[in-house]
Amino acid sequence: MPNPAGYTGIVMGVVNHIYKTAVAALASLVLVTGGALAQDDSNASLLDRLKGADPADAKRIEREIRMEWAKSGSPAMDLLLKRGRDALEAGDVDVAIGHLSALTDHAPDFAEGWHTRAMVFFRTEEFGLALYDLEQTLALNPQHYAAIYGLGVVMESLDKTDEAFRLYEMVLDINPNHEEAKAAVERLRTRVSGTDI
Repeated sequence: MPNPAGYTGIVMGVVNHIYKTAVAALASLVLVTGGALAQDDSNASLLDRLKGADPADAKRIEREIRMEWAKSGSPAMDLLLKRGRDALEAGDVDVAIGHLSALTDHAPDFAEGWHTRAMVFFRTEEFGLALYDLEQTLALNPQHYAAIYGLGVVMESLDKTDEAFRLYEMVLDINPNHEEAKAAVERLRTRVSGTDI
């Protein structure tokens, strides 16, 4: 008679393999493209200014970029984003996921909706869901340095140190003043083997 527990082990092994393959594919996509896909012209000029900014100006430009990224083009969708962020800040992840899922359902081309929901999923340790949402974010906005940083954090959480290190470096290529990415690069520098640093 077949052993159901044996099937469970096989299924979990297959799921784990698929998950690892998907994670590697997403990280490879971001690393290979280097964010070289098309982007909105208004964001491009802000990102160009950010790249050459001193730390004080960088903070102001980052705020401008976040404000641009938060514009969906629809007051109703902007309200869902605000409510999702407010719920996340209040620690009410179920409400945040509800608002942000409605947002991604109704505005699937709005990168910031996906990115914000990825942050919620990461906080709840739903790494597969976070990775999916980060993939959607980066497909829509390859220069979204916060999403690339988030992908690096997920890779580091999964002990993919080399990939995380390269992703953090990509963040610094876009935003040289990103403090968390700088700290991550310094923290991982001695652990990364075979990487030109």
